[in-house]
Amino acid sequence: MSEQIPLTTLPRRAERLAVLGDSTAVGLGDPVPGRGWRGVGPFVAAALGIPPGGYLNTAFTGARMKCVRTDQLPAAAAHRPDVALVIVGMNDTLRSDFDAAAIAADLDHVVTTLAPHGTTVVPVRFHDHGRVFRLPRPLYRALKARIDELNTAIDSVVRRHELPCLDLDALPGAYDLSSWSVDRLHPSELGHRMLADGLTVVLARHGILVPEPVSLVCSGGIRPRTIDHVGWLVLKGIPWLWRRGRDLLPYAAGIMASAAMAAWRADQPAAVEAAPAPVQRAS
Repeated sequence: MSEQIPLTTLPRRAERLAVLGDSTAVGLGDPVPGRGWRGVGPFVAAALGIPPGGYLNTAFTGARMKCVRTDQLPAAAAHRPDVALVIVGMNDTLRSDFDAAAIAADLDHVVTTLAPHGTTVVPVRFHDHGRVFRLPRPLYRALKARIDELNTAIDSVVRRHELPCLDLDALPGAYDLSSWSVDRLHPSELGHRMLADGLTVVLARHGILVPEPVSLVCSGGIRPRTIDHVGWLVLKGIPWLWRRGRDLLPYAAGIMASAAMAAWRADQPAAVEAAPAPVQRAS
C-alpha cells in the first residue's frame, strides 16, 4: 500500500482574496486600455485560481497604514478572505507625522482582526526607494531612515504572528528601470508581475496552492513612450518632489544636524585624564 501523505502537508486552495493598501495595491503603473488599472491584485488572483466574486480590492491612492485599519479593513474582514495582501507604508514615510509605533499597532490590528477568519495575511517590507527615484542626498538619507523604521515596525508584527512576508529589497530586478513606470513611484506592468510572482512564491511556501504561476511576459498593458516620461517629469514629477520635499526637509535637516554633531565630537581631542592623587607619606 502506498504511503499516506498527511493532510497538513497538502497545499490549501484559496477561494477568496483581499488586497489592502495604497496606489501600488490599486495597480497604478499598469494601465489597460478601456479597463483602468490592473496590477498586482488581478495577477495574484489569476495565479491562485480565485473564482469570480472571490476577489476584493479595497485599496485606494494615497492610503496610509491607518487608512487600511479604519477604512479598508471592515470590508476586507466581511469578505472573509483566505488570503489578504497588505501593500502599504510608503506614503507614511513621506509625512511629517510619521510614527513607526502607530504603524506597527495598526498592522497588528489588521492581522488580529483577520486571523479568526483563517486568513493568511501577507505584508511586504520595502526597498530603498531613493535608489529608484534619485532624490537629492539630504532627502535620500531622510527617506532611507524612514524606510528602515517602517521595515522594523513591519518586522515586529511579522515575527509576533509568524506571518509570511515579501521583502521587496531582495526581489530580483527590484532596482531595474524596466520594473518601474514613468513616474518611478509605481511598478510598471513588469514590476507588478514581479511583485505578484514574489507574493505567490511566498504563499506557496506557506502552504497555499498556486495552480498557475505568474507570467513575467508583459501583455495587455499600455507601454509608455519617451514623451510620457518627459511629460510626467515636467507636469507631475517635479511638483511631487517639491511637495514631498517640504514635508521631509525638517526631518532631513535633523538627520544632517545629528550627523554633523557626531562628526564634530569625533574630531575633538580626548579629555585630559585626571592627574593621579599625591602619594601619602608615612609620618
